[in-house]
Amino acid sequence: MPVHCHLNTFIGSTVPPVVKGNTNHSVFNSKTAELLSHHQVEIKQSFPKEGWVEEDPKEILQSVYECMERTCEKLMQHNIDISNIKAIGVTNQRETTLVWDKETGEPLYNAIVWLDLRTQSTVERLINKTPGRNKNHLRHKTGLPISTYFSAVKLRWLMDNVSEVHEAVMSHRAMFGTVDSWLIWCLTGGKSGGVHCTDVTNASRTMLFNIHTMNWDPELCKYFGIPMEILPRVRSSSEIYGLMKSGALSGIPISGCLGDQSAALVGQMCFKDGQAKNTYGTGCFLLRNTGSKPVMSDHGLLTTVAYKLGRDKPACYALEGSVAIAGAVVRWLQDNLGIIGSSEELEKLAASVGTSYGCYFVPAFSGLYAPYWEPSARGIICGLTQFTNKSHVAFAALEAVCFQTREILDAMNQDSGIPLNQLQVDGGMTSNRLLMQLQADILCIPVVKPSMPETTALGAAMAAGAAEGVSVWSLNPEDLSEVTSEKFEPQINPEESEFRYARWKKAVEKSKNWETTQPPEPGLCDPAREISIFCSIPLGFYIIGSMLMLIGARYITGQCTFSKLLTT
Repeated sequence: MPVHCHLNTFIGSTVPPVVKGNTNHSVFNSKTAELLSHHQVEIKQSFPKEGWVEEDPKEILQSVYECMERTCEKLMQHNIDISNIKAIGVTNQRETTLVWDKETGEPLYNAIVWLDLRTQSTVERLINKTPGRNKNHLRHKTGLPISTYFSAVKLRWLMDNVSEVHEAVMSHRAMFGTVDSWLIWCLTGGKSGGVHCTDVTNASRTMLFNIHTMNWDPELCKYFGIPMEILPRVRSSSEIYGLMKSGALSGIPISGCLGDQSAALVGQMCFKDGQAKNTYGTGCFLLRNTGSKPVMSDHGLLTTVAYKLGRDKPACYALEGSVAIAGAVVRWLQDNLGIIGSSEELEKLAASVGTSYGCYFVPAFSGLYAPYWEPSARGIICGLTQFTNKSHVAFAALEAVCFQTREILDAMNQDSGIPLNQLQVDGGMTSNRLLMQLQADILCIPVVKPSMPETTALGAAMAAGAAEGVSVWSLNPEDLSEVTSEKFEPQINPEESEFRYARWKKAVEKSKNWETTQPPEPGLCDPAREISIFCSIPLGFYIIGSMLMLIGARYITGQCTFSKLLTT
């Protein structure tokens, strides 16, 4: 490590579970944006029931401490003085929901992860009480549809179904937060004076936050039945929230906080109106900066707060297209089907055929997010022939990620009226070069990938370093470091791209309306009960008729035999 780096200021960035349930800690040079050290720990996700996804809050916290300690050890091995670390930023899954006891400091239930589906009946109940059963009833305040995706319905479910949460709320001991709130509270002292806060980007994903007033909204809280006293204080994305109270970084300010997709937008330096980035992680998230005014979508996109980089700075907004399943489909092919042993193997398998051979894979495992918001959809693989093999399915899985991105990019272009001429990308899946080339081919525009992949962590570090009282990272455009990148140009003609996209849209239609939480009508078969052959009325008639014919045949045979005996 060059000696001159010892004289620079370093910013630590903590990234709790974002991709595949991982926590990582990265350290950046504030003058050059160079990544100096990095450590990652995998977080176990549990699936107690179909559609349920949880993480252990204490394991998340422990993984953060472990990442910090290991990263500091690596820095010291390179003769870098950790006293040069001047600030810490946090970035996190935005909608993942936690409730804990402020007196004991203990979580009252596991964290409910953003793509969890258990709240579908809660969502239907809430929509049923809106005028016209309109899922967009709250969009004018929140920028969001009423969906299982967002935190308010997860919190409502916890209050309705977990007695410990209900009792803590009633006795004024409960604290609610997304992962950032839990971590900042714990890292700044926990039950001994920890700071209970969140930033505007995370707050804007709860459905309790008014994106115009930039505060918790009493009417929204009343609609969901959420007491405002359990909510964290909303702060900007770049200010000193508190100091680390333990560990190797004790005494260092935590001064940056951004939801993961906002952090990636900042890390990609998309500070101008119209700039956009797409992050390929567990899901897929395309954000386009719309400047200081929120733009409401007419095409199924979300309006969200992009960032607010200082207490006295204006908030910037973004249009967002969210896809639930992107990198998660790789894990599914590996863990559930066993057709690959690693994500690297997927690229080789798909490249070996170079086509899906007419096979289309819609991975709607958690329903369809943007632009459809169709929770009843489920995953399908269609267009199969006897020729189809696992390599074609692997290729179709990669194409599915690209087609979903195309859908949200089309919606974004329609909302803005100004088509993107290139797409900036980041996230774990961008290491798959075949995927990046497929994405350029399907979008018919260049795809630009930065050489430094940790843009989410970089965005949190930039926010932390720029905070008042830290001020070691300038966000002025002329001071921002040039980012080296690789560009993937389209290599197929637009007609072929449009043909494949049209077939994809056809497959999406087939995936819709598979599931419902409505109980079966009286007199009809309940699939939860033991299956009966008489559930099918035609089949029932057929079987009863066959039994009557058999009895009749035996009766006639018996009569003939009896007659023969009499004649002999």
